[in-house]
Formats: sequence, structure tokens, C-alpha cells
Amino acid sequence: MADHSGLGTDRGALLALYDLDAGGFRHLDEITAFASTLCDAPIALVSIVEEARQRFLARTGLDAEETPRDVSFCALAMLGDDIFVVPDACGDPRFADNALVTGPPHIRFYAGAPLIDSAGVPLGALCVIDTQPRADLTPIQRQGLTLLARQVMVELEGRRRDRDVIARQRQDAAAIADSDRMFRTLADTMPQMVWSTLPDGYHDYYNARWYEYTGVLAGSTDGEGWNDMFHPDDQERAWGRWRKSLETGEPYEIEYRLRHHSGDYRWTLGRALPIRDGAGTILRWIGTCTDIHEQKLMMEEREMIAHELSHRIKNIFSVIAGLIGLSARQHPEIGAVAEDLRDRILALGRAHDFVRPHSAESAPQVGQGQGLLWGILDQIFAPYNSRERSRIALSGDNVPIDDRSATPLALLFHELATNAAKYGALSVPDGRIALHIAREGTDVRIDWQELGGPAVQSMQPDGFGSRLITLSVERQLGGRIARDWSADGLKLSLWIPARSMSRSVGTE
Repeated sequence: MADHSGLGTDRGALLALYDLDAGGFRHLDEITAFASTLCDAPIALVSIVEEARQRFLARTGLDAEETPRDVSFCALAMLGDDIFVVPDACGDPRFADNALVTGPPHIRFYAGAPLIDSAGVPLGALCVIDTQPRADLTPIQRQGLTLLARQVMVELEGRRRDRDVIARQRQDAAAIADSDRMFRTLADTMPQMVWSTLPDGYHDYYNARWYEYTGVLAGSTDGEGWNDMFHPDDQERAWGRWRKSLETGEPYEIEYRLRHHSGDYRWTLGRALPIRDGAGTILRWIGTCTDIHEQKLMMEEREMIAHELSHRIKNIFSVIAGLIGLSARQHPEIGAVAEDLRDRILALGRAHDFVRPHSAESAPQVGQGQGLLWGILDQIFAPYNSRERSRIALSGDNVPIDDRSATPLALLFHELATNAAKYGALSVPDGRIALHIAREGTDVRIDWQELGGPAVQSMQPDGFGSRLITLSVERQLGGRIARDWSADGLKLSLWIPARSMSRSVGTE
């Protein structure tokens, strides 16, 4: 067990020995960047726990420089001998109400390796944080985090004011050499290809996995030689993306085809983050390459199958509409009903092809708002609007929709527009409709108001059109509806949960 007797000492005097206010934690910045990559966690911190706060000497993925001690996970992590793991903070009574869990950065998973000085006094922790629950770190991640925590202490101990300056310098030199050896050993054990560059982008380090994967000679891809490893069609794009990152300091991320030692080109995900000093100057770039070839092929296969299914569904809509038209010609007495039903089927077909096009030719063009409510409304209202005159005016928010909500929304607005054309504002030349959409809490509120039309009697609540509108809003979208048959025309308000409009809203 670690000796924690130092917890009762004057921590301010103890921490003053490390001259933490002087800054200059370049190596610690590199350690947190590497810890984040190693553990596949968006946040990594070197945290020093003081009397009233914890301060972050180095951080990756977090802007805050400190937080109060009473919400500190690291204050507990530093008391143990091993890595302290919280798989899901929301389900842990010690942290469920913690402000860092209920609010930014929304901690779910936490793993912290204690930082213990040479006298056995805990100073803080090197930790990684994820916004999603996780069972644990992998064995190699645990080993790596422990080694990196020791290296943090090597860096901090090297800063302690010691009378024997020469001895300290010698220890520092040895520690740096050990740190470099540990970094290279750890990088070589990672499944990803790891590389590093100077601030100007000159590649000067690759781990063993890079040379194993590509089969090239050591040093042959230093400098700008790396780009020759990409597929010729991807080289210009990769150079452009890398130059932009070097110019702006923005993270580098790109998918490209990398030449494998077999001679084949395989899809690879390349990522890099800048390592900065206290003044924000970039000191180095650290990047990884991950083989995603199999995942890419699976995605392409799924997309091909989805397009084929979409094409067949669109054909089914067309066949049903054709059968309805044929039946109407054979039985003229059902002509009016058949025409209404055919229009509804065609509206569903347009909605389906809008949110899930079966081909590039049928997909909405850029600017037509695929995946947004206004886009599908433009499709439904096209017969009532023209370039010269828009009789249905949209205003407010353009909210996201998906394939699940497209069908009931298409039926709903097709029915409203059809009724307005038969009995309401669109049945007279000067009539118009104002449609306003706004976010209201967790709902999307939609107000339909008909203006300039004839006086309309309220529709029967048990009529087919009314039942279809109610079915679409209440049963399929889980919303509610309010109607007002005023002298000015129908006023209708809808409240639909945003999560019913688009599944992606529930994950934000």
C-alpha cells in the first residue's frame, strides 16, 4: 500500500517544491495526447489535487484549467495503489449527482492512475475520461496508463528544487531517455500505426506497426515521403487536408487508401492532433492510422442493399397507384375515392424517395434540404406553389426529420393541403396558407393557418380525413392536435416530440 501520511502535511508548501506556476509542461501535453489515443478516450488530464481545487497541468480534449476539489474524481484516484476505474458515473452513488457528471464535460467513464511522489505522498492522478460508459480499460491500456503516470512523476520530480543541481540534471537526462524508450515501446505495442511530425509537418517518427503494415524500409517515408504511400487518386486530397491543419492548427482527419505491404490499397482512417505549449504554440503533431478497409466495404454493401430495397419500395408505390387508376377506369362510380387514394399513395412515394432515395438521380439536389422538414414540405406543396407565387408560405425553424417520421408527415400535410384545395383557402384564387414551425421545449410546434378563403364549416371529427390526420399526429408521431374553425379559416396547431421527428435528436 502507498504511504499516504503526507495527506496531513501542508500541501501548499509541498506542491510549491514543484514550481507548478512556472508552466512549461510540453512533455506532459504529449503524455495526455498519447494517453487519449492509447485509451481511445476523448479527454486525458494530468490533475494535481490542492486544498480547494484540482488544477490541470496538461489536458487533451478539455478547455477548463481547474475545477473545485469537492467534485474531483482524482482526489479519490490518488489514494490507491492501482488504477481507479468508474465504469458508469451515472450509476455510481458516489458520483451520480456530481456537477461534472450532470453537466459538462458529462463524465461517464473515468480511469485514473495515481501520481505518488518519491516520499509516498499522493499529488493527483493521470486520468482518461469518456462521455460513454465503458466496462474497463484493456490490459495494455492499463499498463500504458500506469507507465505514463510514472513518466508524469519523472517530469514533475525533475522540477523539484533540489540543492544538488548536478545530480538532478543527471537524473533528468536519464529520465528523459527512459521516457523516450517507454514511449517508443508503448507505441510499438499499439495496434494502430503511430507517427509524429515537427511543427512544420515534417514526419520524423513512425512506430513499428507502420513499417510492418506498409513493408517499407525504416526512414523511407520521413519528410514528405508518406504521401507516396497513398493511392494516386487520394494524394492531392490528403495533401490539401494536411496543409489546412498545419496552417490552422485544426485536428487532422481523413479517410484514404494506403498501400499495404501486399501491394493492395486498403482504406485507412488518418487522425492527428497538435501538441501545444502554454502559449498555444504547436510543438509537435502526433497521429495515428487505423485500417478501416473491412468496415468500409461493409458500409458500401449495406448502402447498396438499402438502395435496392428503396428502389423496390418505390416500385411498389407506383404499382399500387397504377392498380388504383386501373380499378377506377373499370368502375367509374369509385373514381373520386380512387383519385384521393392514388394521390395519397403518390405523396407517400415522394416522401419515401426524399428521405431515402433509391439512386443518385432520384436524390434531392444540393440545397433541397434532404433530412429537413422544409424539404419534404416543398415536395408535398409543389402543386400549389410556383416560381411566380407561393400560396403556402413557410416560416420558422427547419427541423430534422428521418425515414420513420416521413410517412405520417407526408400523409398529414397532403391531407391538409388537399382539404384546403377542396374546401378552404386554396379553393379560391386569393386564398393562402401560413405555416410556422418553432421549437417549443422538447416539442416541435407547427401552426397551420388558412387566410382569405371561404367560410368553412367544421369537419366531422369521425370523417376519414380527420381520422387520418389524427392517426398521423397522435398515434404515429405521439403528438397532440388542436383545431379552431374560425371565420377567417382553419387554424390548426400541432405539438410533436422532436425525438419523433428524428431519431438523431435523442442522441444529441
